[in-house]
Amino acid sequence: QVSLVESGGGLVQPGGSLRLSCAASGVSGIIDVMGWYRQAPGKQRELVATITSGGPTKYEDSVKGRFSISRDNVKYTVSLVMNSLKPEDTAIYFCNVRVRRWTTAYDYWGQGTQVTVSS
Repeated sequence: QVSLVESGGGLVQPGGSLRLSCAASGVSGIIDVMGWYRQAPGKQRELVATITSGGPTKYEDSVKGRFSISRDNVKYTVSLVMNSLKPEDTAIYFCNVRVRRWTTAYDYWGQGTQVTVSS
């Protein structure tokens, strides 16, 4: 069973930076995509950024140029560097990995880490 452990959330002032990290263990198969999603109070969970095993990335429009996602395919980790944080970035951030076994893909989620941007 895949387990995801997240770290790095917290309280930061507007304009500040945070780095989120997620480590996967118990992986059996190939991790195709690793990513971060977020959910603000009263809103649906939304994609923040993803990165494939080959390196291509995708970002939600509001974080482009401010956030950067990276992964380590040997250590099974994914990180999200968040710069120029805004109050609207406040949310619970969830790590996600998509593992492929033969022709079937499985999604796994972390427990979430709170990011609060406030003065």
